[in-house]
Amino acid sequence: MFVGLLLSALNVCALTPREEIEANPLKAGGIYLAYPADEISSVASERPKGYTPFYLSHYGRHGSRYLISDRDYSDIMGLLRDAASHDALTPTGLDVLSRLDTVWIEAEGRGGELTPLGTRQHRNIARRAATAFPEIFKGDDAEVTAASTVIMRCAHSMFAFMEGLKELNPHLDIARESSERHMVYLNYHSPESGPYSSHEGPWYQDYKRFKAKNTRPERLMALLFKDKGYVKHHVDQERLMWQLYWLAVDMQNMETPVSFMDLFTTDELYGLWETANFNFYACNSSYPLANGEHTANARNLVGDFLSKADACISGRRHGASLRFGHDGNIIPLTALLKIDGCHSDAIEPEDLAAGGYANFRISPMASNLQMIFFRNNKNADDILVRVLLNEKPATLPIESAGSGLYSWSVLRPYLAGIACAD
Repeated sequence: MFVGLLLSALNVCALTPREEIEANPLKAGGIYLAYPADEISSVASERPKGYTPFYLSHYGRHGSRYLISDRDYSDIMGLLRDAASHDALTPTGLDVLSRLDTVWIEAEGRGGELTPLGTRQHRNIARRAATAFPEIFKGDDAEVTAASTVIMRCAHSMFAFMEGLKELNPHLDIARESSERHMVYLNYHSPESGPYSSHEGPWYQDYKRFKAKNTRPERLMALLFKDKGYVKHHVDQERLMWQLYWLAVDMQNMETPVSFMDLFTTDELYGLWETANFNFYACNSSYPLANGEHTANARNLVGDFLSKADACISGRRHGASLRFGHDGNIIPLTALLKIDGCHSDAIEPEDLAAGGYANFRISPMASNLQMIFFRNNKNADDILVRVLLNEKPATLPIESAGSGLYSWSVLRPYLAGIACAD
């Protein structure tokens, strides 16, 4: 009862998504938010009294990355260079082009790849886990396995995580693999779910309306271009606004100390984020009109958590199961588990963020779900599991022992019911 009241009080006191973005505009990046290591809870390293940690089960999104394609940079540069050749840019427009030239030195040829920050994120997440719970990784008999999707930024994230572990225990022998055989649980998308995320899906017309409402490029175009005729004949204004938005919010993931956030007002940033927030929710999460098909994509992943935990427990082993994938996997996973704040019943785009759903809380770069298993020192059958989302206690709709802590006798049937649901 006390735990429930405490959590309710914390929820009441929590900032709204709008207030969080006003306090930290980088959160307007949503899934492009660099991992918020400064928000990690001290509870993440706590252990219940009288229990010893023995197993870590984990799913992590790849770390910070560059924009998906080189063209996400070069298309903007090409347009601005052409405008400059026609004397159509304002001083601000010329300055933006100059900034882009600087960014291109780092970004060229690296579209979609992990940035150095992404490597550091995973190495540090691993080090924190191994430092807090060395028993899991001790000796040369710890059974640690790692699997990633076939996308290189995920494999590189896996390697960085392993590097962090081996820095603390060089004797670890970590079986690792990046291959198609693991995609059925690491990155599963059923044929049935595809139509619900297509432009023919039930979400798309509401999304188009909402996007048009929140995309107001006139002020930005006037800031960049002094020739209205050039803009009229050569610039897709809405597209350029979105291109600059993605560029601006992704710079936090790069090494080059350049920012484009000054190009946007807070209202513009919030409107663009709110639009993208609905997009990712409607195409990956618990959007009711998708009939549960998006969240069902994560059932195989829950089943993998369950089967590997059972094997570790029954074999009286210690070690870790590490998995690396994408935002499009951790978003449905956390929604399927109904972790507090990760699940919504909103249908209208205007209701989603108003109800507290915010993708930057769920899946920033290097987002991760961890289950840390503890065995009672006096009764080996008594097992507690701490569930962490981004190294903060996760609240599930089942009986809790406090601060993201659950008895395996309660958590296991909950996971089994999800994994085996029709």
